[in-house]
Amino acid sequence: MRIAIVEDNLSVAKGIAYRLEDRGHATDLIHDGADADAFLQGDSNDLVILDVNLPRLDGLSVLRNLRARGDVRPVLLLTARADVEARVAGLDAGADDYLTKPFDMDELEARLRALSRRRAQPIETGHQFGPLAFDTQSRSLTVGDAVLDVPRRELAVADALMAAQGRVVAKAALIERVYGTGADVEDSAIEVHVSRLRKRLRPFGVDIRAQRGLGYRLEEV
Repeated sequence: MRIAIVEDNLSVAKGIAYRLEDRGHATDLIHDGADADAFLQGDSNDLVILDVNLPRLDGLSVLRNLRARGDVRPVLLLTARADVEARVAGLDAGADDYLTKPFDMDELEARLRALSRRRAQPIETGHQFGPLAFDTQSRSLTVGDAVLDVPRRELAVADALMAAQGRVVAKAALIERVYGTGADVEDSAIEVHVSRLRKRLRPFGVDIRAQRGLGYRLEEV
């Protein structure tokens, strides 16, 4: 899954991101309410972790705006307030669940799993391209019954390219998928992952073609 983390405490945000990325998820970090409000109007995240106390625009306002746009994706609120009034306000604003700081990372993960199961929209479970199958839940790439041993960042590249079904995926989009929105990463970093993944896929009749100035696409050979 791809998860947006809206949290102004940098250490908390990075701690959540590292834990989720270790579990194979992609993350986007936003530290400001107004920036989050704009970002969530055009992103592709499956879930949102949203802090209540944010600069410029509070989390409840971000949430109300999200729901006013008809966006039904699950939102887990984070707050330092544990009183009933605060929980009720968050749920009434459109939150699907509520977690009080400080919290245990295991509980955070469990709540996110529960939210993903209760999503109002179907969760995409995988992509198929030629003999390759990508399972978005287990984050695994298979050929037939064999699971390929592919590092996490190369798996993220495979996920994006297979979802595109032969269409070109821009380098910038791949960088966002692998490293998160706003990551300060050179194009050469994604080129290394693409090159390594290409070598893994060619024995199975699938190649990654570079489109000069545009990006990459999958092709059966």
